[in-house]
Amino acid sequence: MYAAAMILRDPVHGLVSFESAEESIVPALLEAREVQRLRRVRQMGLASLAYPGADHTRFSHALGAAHVMTRLVRRLRVIHEELPFWQRLTTERARDALAAALLHDLGHGPFSHLFEEVLPQSCHHEDWTERLVLNPDGDVHRILSRYDSGLPARVVDLVRGRHELTYLARAVAGTFDVDRCDYLLRDAHFTGVGYGSYDLDWLLRSLRFGPSTADTAGPALVIDGAKGIPAIESFLLARLFMFQQVYFHKTERASEWMISRILRRVVELVSDGTRVAGTPAAIESIALTGDAPISEYQNLDDATLWVALTAYCDAKDPLLADLARRFCARRLFKTHELFGEQTAPEARLRALDLAREVAEKHGLDPEVYVGLDAASTVAFDEAHDPLMVVFPDGEGRPLSQVSFLLARLVGQRMERVRLIFAEELRDDIVRALA
Repeated sequence: MYAAAMILRDPVHGLVSFESAEESIVPALLEAREVQRLRRVRQMGLASLAYPGADHTRFSHALGAAHVMTRLVRRLRVIHEELPFWQRLTTERARDALAAALLHDLGHGPFSHLFEEVLPQSCHHEDWTERLVLNPDGDVHRILSRYDSGLPARVVDLVRGRHELTYLARAVAGTFDVDRCDYLLRDAHFTGVGYGSYDLDWLLRSLRFGPSTADTAGPALVIDGAKGIPAIESFLLARLFMFQQVYFHKTERASEWMISRILRRVVELVSDGTRVAGTPAAIESIALTGDAPISEYQNLDDATLWVALTAYCDAKDPLLADLARRFCARRLFKTHELFGEQTAPEARLRALDLAREVAEKHGLDPEVYVGLDAASTVAFDEAHDPLMVVFPDGEGRPLSQVSFLLARLVGQRMERVRLIFAEELRDDIVRALA
């Protein structure tokens, strides 16, 4: 039943190994077609247009998340003796968590989150993950069931943030989870920036169990107040800086806008009965029915969409062809960032109207060649997933009450508001906004 031990070299974590009986689930799952598909889906979508090194994949991230889970499991084993035996991390629970860590992004479509954003009628990637894991004809389901017939359902629950033990659920889907622990370090490494760095070693070392609360099943993981506050501060600040400087980069946002207009145009044409050469079967199905068979979805990856984009350059529809040619030649749309009073709801809409008027004067469709992009994230959402700090005397307090930095950030929304438009419109739009 058990797969052979696996030892890998990873540019982020160094030596990565899956050698124990409970860890054998990881090399076993790597044989699944659904997992191998992640080699062909980039982790950061179109970020390589701004950061040429950002070509790493969902596959490498999945392995990284599973590795972080092995390290978390080792830490939990050091401290779980203080718990009643029914709340401890058994071999079965550890195996379930490792499988969930590896499979948490299984359902991602091409170009990362962009795909589900531009095709809102389709399922989100979490729904596709669930469908793929529970598909009785799939490799993943077959491999998981070989270990335990109930394992596929338990993996789905963990990916959704559900488990009989809160600390295990939040390790897979929470404020401080193995997904974020890996992608911050990995994305920073491959983009070549320092914003995503934080002390993972010390952060794991500072974890301990706290008392059960009204909203937790069993004990929750907490931060040791004597040693862990700087580590969790750096983790949360790293996430904020990566969004501010990398994930919300103007080039990435402009290229995503272009892809969104291209795919929406394809959907419009297909929905009207027009055949668009080169369109993947899954996109045609989603356009016509709002869904796609699993077999079609599994054939979707970045390479498939790039081939389609190349074909669209010769499309009979002039709008689709123009957008595709611009994108494939990297003649990307430009941006103009709004600041201060310009970001107020009424002010940003006035700016958008002015930009659209400019587009119309140039003979361009203002709904396609001009857009308003408001990218935002909450710096630290303590209400959604509270992470407590416990001091040596046993007193537990929320992070925002023990950290000056986090007290200022809790609940604050960081937003970057930009106009996006075709490059030939830039000078006129800037003058109109002056």
